[in-house]
Parts: sequence; structure tokens; C-alpha cells
Amino acid sequence: MVTRARVAIAGGSLGGLTAALVLRDLGLDVTVYERSPSELQQRGAGIGFLPASYRYLDERTAVDLDAISVTTAHIRYLARDGTVVHEQAHRYRFSSWNTVYRQLLAAFGPERYLLGREVSTFTQNDQAVEVVFADDAVDTVDLLVCADGVGSRSRAHLLPDVRARYSGYVAWRGMVPEHTLASAVRDRLADAITYCLYANSHILLYPIPGHDGSVSPGERLINFVWYRNYLDDGDLGDLLTDADGVRRDLSLPPGGVRGPHVDELRAEAAARLPAPVAAVVDAVEQPFLQVVYDVEVSRMAFGRVCLIGDAAWVARPHAAAGTAKAAADAWTLSESLEDHDDVPGALLAWEPGQLALGRQLLDRTRRIGARSQVECSWRPGDPELIFGLYGPGR
Repeated sequence: MVTRARVAIAGGSLGGLTAALVLRDLGLDVTVYERSPSELQQRGAGIGFLPASYRYLDERTAVDLDAISVTTAHIRYLARDGTVVHEQAHRYRFSSWNTVYRQLLAAFGPERYLLGREVSTFTQNDQAVEVVFADDAVDTVDLLVCADGVGSRSRAHLLPDVRARYSGYVAWRGMVPEHTLASAVRDRLADAITYCLYANSHILLYPIPGHDGSVSPGERLINFVWYRNYLDDGDLGDLLTDADGVRRDLSLPPGGVRGPHVDELRAEAAARLPAPVAAVVDAVEQPFLQVVYDVEVSRMAFGRVCLIGDAAWVARPHAAAGTAKAAADAWTLSESLEDHDDVPGALLAWEPGQLALGRQLLDRTRRIGARSQVECSWRPGDPELIFGLYGPGR
């Protein structure tokens, strides 16, 4: 077992916090370095709360999962006229990014969660990793875990030839307080994940905790994710030019999308979506969006440095497994460090399984995305569409 190692976590999001917690529980000396000057927020966006995502909170804290997440009992598909065209019993658990982040941060504590500390670069030898920060400060550790997300600078440093590949579509997102919706809309959406399909697109909606964390009916949010195609040449660039004229690459926050694009979104909703679904889209004051990219890597372990979560593989959201993959990377890393006597050996043993997991997840989500956005072959009730990290429903 690796003991007395100093560990730096680059990135304090959900994956970084999970890694910090499980490695600290091994008895290692762990510090999280987060580049943001303030605690993180992701607009309250909804997440599928898969078992790997909530494992730490469930097994090693006193948190009641039912107090921080919402369960739905059905998968439901609506036709353009609002009628139900498919429904099946299936239990999902949903939460919001902010809710889960607050719980993990509370479990780790603020003392070793250092804000405003951006990892700029790093070098290593057989004995240690020297981490250099943007302010030129330096730390020397035994293990560097890079959990710095989709736009990972660590990945760019370690694998400079790896590029994110645009999928051909973006995910529009937004949330609406449940109590502001008409009762007929609430009743239709409250107990299920609800889908609507049309040519080369689909939208899904589900309830998540309210901005204050409440999971009581009427106090929750209804969250939507709408996948829409944009050509890479000009079309996408125009969409990603924000309200201040700045061209973004990965996402646009609430308030960042220019008015004509928001107007077009609402017009498309009115023209193509069932009335209860269009009502949710129309009620969102500031919809935001995330570009859907694929990132695949050939390595995750580099001596005393490793990549986890979206700093390594980036798979499309269709399996709801992004946060679960990061958590699984962290848990298996801790198990390998427990089983080996040295950091490089532990990383080498850990890497093959996580590369295989990343590959199967990326391949599966590409197939699902193609069915909706390209082939128009998505079929309600197809078991492969069930969320899961290790496979449908797993």
C-alpha cells in the first residue's frame, strides 16, 4: 500500500473532490488546487445521479440521498400533440451539479481546498512531481491527479496531439422553478424523465433539486437538455459568439447567448415540441449551452501523474455518465494505490481498466448520438438508451 504520499489534485470539481476524499481516506496527504477564485457553480444544471456518482456520499457520509436528489418512476415519450406514445417503468435518480458539489466539499472541508491556485505546468522525475502555479509558486508532491475538465491544460501538456472533436451538435440547457409552471405541465413532467423526438433532434426533461436544494414537489426545478445540430463552418461560430462579441469554445453561460439565438430557440420549441415541453423552454429566461465534444486518449498514467474524468476521456452526455466516470476513475485509483507499494506501479496497474471504460463509454454515446442527430433511428424503449456508466442500466 502506498503510504505517506503527498497528493495534489488539479481541479476541484466533482471528480477532483471525489479523488481527494477517497485518497485522503487512504491516509494520504491531499490538497486540492482549484483555479477559480471562488467556490464553483454550474448554473444549477441537472445531472443523472448514477451509483458511482453518489457512492462516496452513500458509503462514507451521513448524507441522505433522498434529501439531495429526486427520483423518477417512468421514462415517457410525448408526441407533437402532447399524447404519450411510449411509457415504461424505470427508476432514475437526478440531482444538480451544485447540490452534489456542496455535499462533497462539505465532506472534504475548506482547509485543503485552495481557491485561486491554477496549475500552470509540472515536471517530474523518479522521486517526485514539481507543480508550478500561475503565480510562479511551486509545490513538490508524490502524485499529481489532473482533474481539470474538458479543456484540461494538463492533458494538453501531456498529450499535445489530442484534440477535441466536435460532434455536430450542442446541448441547450435551462431550468424552471416547478411552481411557476401551469398545473397541467407540472403533472405531465413531475414523475418521469420525458423525451420528445423529431427529425435530427431530441429533448429530455426531468425534475432536479431547487436552487435552495429542496426536493419537495413544487419546490424543485424542471431541467431540460435539448440537442440541436449546428454546422461547424460559420453556424457554430456565430452561435458561440457571446453577447459581448467574444467567441467562446466550450460553452455559453446564462446571459451569454445573444438574443436572436434565444428567440430562434423559443420559436423552434413552439413549432416542433409538445405544448408542455415548449412551455418549459419558453419559461427559461436565460438558456445556456454546452458544445458536445468527443475526446479520446491513449494514456491516462504518466509516471507520477494521471488524468481522470473529463481531463482524459470526454464522452457525449447521452449515458448521463460524465460525473460517474470521474468518480469511478477516483475510486479505482484509490484501490490501486492500496494494492501497490509505489505510485508509478499503482498508476500503471490502474490505467488499462480506465482506458477500456473510457473507450466503451465514448463508443456507446457516439452510437446513441448518431441515432438521434444523424440517422433518425432512435426508438423509444430501446434498452441501449438507458443511462449507465458500465452499460445500459449499469
